[in-house]
Amino acid sequence: MLNTLKIIKSNRGIALLITISVTTILVAAALEYNRRARFAVISTAATRDHFTMGNMAVAGVHAAMALLVKDRSESDFDSLQEDWANPEKLDEILQEISFEKGKLAVSIADELSKIQVNALVSYPEGREFNSSQVLLWDRYLRYIGSDEQLQEDSDPVAIVNSVKDWLDRGDDDATTGLSGAESNYYEDLDPPYASRNGPIPNLSELLLIKGITPELYYGQEETPGLSDHMTVHGMTLGAGTAFKWPGRININTADLPVLAALLGIENQELAQTLYDFRQEIVEGEDVHDFSSTKWYKNIPGFGDITIDPKLITASSDVFRIESEAVISNIKTSVTALIQRVQNPESGKWTCKVLSWQTD
Repeated sequence: MLNTLKIIKSNRGIALLITISVTTILVAAALEYNRRARFAVISTAATRDHFTMGNMAVAGVHAAMALLVKDRSESDFDSLQEDWANPEKLDEILQEISFEKGKLAVSIADELSKIQVNALVSYPEGREFNSSQVLLWDRYLRYIGSDEQLQEDSDPVAIVNSVKDWLDRGDDDATTGLSGAESNYYEDLDPPYASRNGPIPNLSELLLIKGITPELYYGQEETPGLSDHMTVHGMTLGAGTAFKWPGRININTADLPVLAALLGIENQELAQTLYDFRQEIVEGEDVHDFSSTKWYKNIPGFGDITIDPKLITASSDVFRIESEAVISNIKTSVTALIQRVQNPESGKWTCKVLSWQTD
């Protein structure tokens, strides 16, 4: 009898253990299922939001392109007082694009308000300096460079010579000046590489050139760098396969350091005056005519100032559009480089995408 009771109790204990074990497994399985279900829901929502933000950002780029086409059909010059450069006007346009949720922000910048790197050499031959650009580079480097940066290989003359050797098609025929650098210099580096000996397709390639340090390229603290005020865009086509970079900067949109380089070392203190003159508006309207490249002569004290006409223009057809969509603190952005082009038959303007980057 006692043995029978022991067996019954033992079986009950085993049953209890089995029940507890099964319950534990079921609870764990339920929790894992719940976790996976929640993950699937969250993942699906994130995928949906990412897809939505991508479409929002693309819509922002197309809205900006439509505005630029409208601007080109109405005006032959480009200034910072036009709708494409006015954040409030851009916001008004974006308000017309309805989204269930999220926020969209778009900005447009004139890419030809910058110094055109490839214009330093005269193409299509691609062997000789563009003398106007040499002077522009020298002024700009001296304006942004500190005393420490303007020494040895980072001296403006040394940098200009090295950039010319990187761009020109005379590889190893002759090093420019005493401080230039052809492929034999770069092939001795670790890792070795060759000089391009042609136009630069990507601005960051400047970092490969002798004398251009990361500090000089990116800038430091409040000091701008080459990446802020230089571009590889601006090429124009000629007859057949001929191409060149005119190197003309839009004086209506150029930033302060570029204006200082255009004015020259002896007139750099006037750059701020020129910059402020462009910003003057009365009741939301321009008070100055920026259609001519000589408008700066209307500024008091500028009557005797002459900016090299080979360096400036009053219009541009290359722009950088940045479109950022935000949903629940998650961002997706698109940066597009576009060029306004005119159909030779219809005369209508459209935008051609030169580059497209999504982050």
